[in-house]
Amino acid sequence: MSNFLNNAKAIIAMIHVDPLPGTPKNRQSMPQIIGKARKEALLYKEAGIDMLAIENMHDVPYLNRKAGPEIVAAMAVIGYEVKKATKLRCGLQILAGANIEALGAAVSAGLDFIRAEGFVFAHVADEGIITSDAAEILRYRKQIGAEDILVLTDIKKKHSAHAITGDVSIVETAHAAEFFLSDGVIVTGVATGLEADLDELRRVKAAVDIPVLIGSGVTLNNVNAYLELADALIIGSHFKYDGQWENGVELERVKKFMEKVERLR
Repeated sequence: MSNFLNNAKAIIAMIHVDPLPGTPKNRQSMPQIIGKARKEALLYKEAGIDMLAIENMHDVPYLNRKAGPEIVAAMAVIGYEVKKATKLRCGLQILAGANIEALGAAVSAGLDFIRAEGFVFAHVADEGIITSDAAEILRYRKQIGAEDILVLTDIKKKHSAHAITGDVSIVETAHAAEFFLSDGVIVTGVATGLEADLDELRRVKAAVDIPVLIGSGVTLNNVNAYLELADALIIGSHFKYDGQWENGVELERVKKFMEKVERLR
């Protein structure tokens, strides 16, 4: 399987879809939710973004390792409409750790990748204990003929406690993800919008032969360092008004960032 992230230095922009049907904060219809996601996707394309990722981050509180059929269907429809409108590579994540559901939605929507948490080892998240599901994900991908969809995996994931694997370094975790056939590993800070540790990034990048992505904390001020080391950057908070993930996309903010990226690349 070809990996389009190898040395791509791609910028992947986040679309945090509004609360989906059946979740506590849902107040909008599906046409409204789809329309907003499509609008933000087109703003990103106008600004020169390389790829897009869709996430149901507003669906708090998250279920642990599962999502209802209404969420899977909604994410598939949104993903299809976003990719159709932009013609950009696109992926999705379904929280929390609903990786099988994410693959099903991605294949239905014709998307290119998913972001998976809890791929190897175990950690304690807000939702409870999340254990490894690498075997289940990749067998399911094989069964549904979706081997062209990349599975990009968080290691030492943000918003989580890692005391139960405190004797396992982030490099060892990256090695395990690679051994278990991850298509790329994602390094993050401890929470959304917080910077990833550059030394950890260097060590992970030197240790594995699969793409290494940064999954949080990239800004206009630090993009130089991250772009030099990582194969791709996933950016959400910095592209939103006031740098807050829950706000809408600020076009001029994204354009300014991408202008700097193009100079660096």
